[in-house]
Amino acid sequence: MEFLIGCDPEVFVRKGKLFQSAHKLIPGDKKNPFKVNKGAVQVDGMALEFNIDPAATSTEFCINVQTVLDQMIKMVPGYEVVISPVAHFTEDVMKAQPPEALELGCDPDYNAWTGLPNIKPNANRPMRTASGHVHIGWTKNQDITDPDLIGRAYAAARQMDFYLGLPSLFYDDDQERREMYGKGGCCRVKPYGVEYRTLSNAWLKSERLMTWVFNNAQKGMQELVSGNNLAAKFGNVEEIINTGNKKEARRILKAANIEVCNG
Repeated sequence: MEFLIGCDPEVFVRKGKLFQSAHKLIPGDKKNPFKVNKGAVQVDGMALEFNIDPAATSTEFCINVQTVLDQMIKMVPGYEVVISPVAHFTEDVMKAQPPEALELGCDPDYNAWTGLPNIKPNANRPMRTASGHVHIGWTKNQDITDPDLIGRAYAAARQMDFYLGLPSLFYDDDQERREMYGKGGCCRVKPYGVEYRTLSNAWLKSERLMTWVFNNAQKGMQELVSGNNLAAKFGNVEEIINTGNKKEARRILKAANIEVCNG
């Protein structure tokens, strides 16, 4: 069984040494993304966000990501587009934002280990985080309240903690984002499958990492459907991800024979 892999990463903009708000810099928003070649772009709060057409191969995935990102960069002349998990803003920039630009966590996401909604982050901090969510599709137009779909989505998210979440500790040292977002098992159920929301945008920094994300997502799902459920073997690993415990992550990844990519 082949799975379609997509993503919707966020990036920041900067002028000189200071991060600036991306609010209203480009067309598109959460409800109405702006269609471009191989995906769409939009503003998400104070960041820029893009999504790609779902891909069936790693080559297609990388081409889609790079094509949409390049288009978005050209839409903000005069700004540097920055791939960073965290951006700190000056007090003046924060005060100048309308309420809609400051809002965080408008739709809840869930912990695939507990089934409970995650706590909404504090929007008053003078910083924002940028994700690199991975979307995995195996069906179409399903009811997201269907218990069977929810069960499959949570199982997929738990599997991704092993194939993406734990290995991400070795190319993404940022712990500040994990205080707000990116907890282990973080996901949303989708009509086509699942959105795995643990990763930051750090994997956008190289084509090697992009390829690794696709390949590990695909391999993790193939192993899951073939009966190799790592959550059943190793138990809950969310705390290892949340605390950035590389020693324990390395032990589990070695035992599970999972590839790590350092960049």
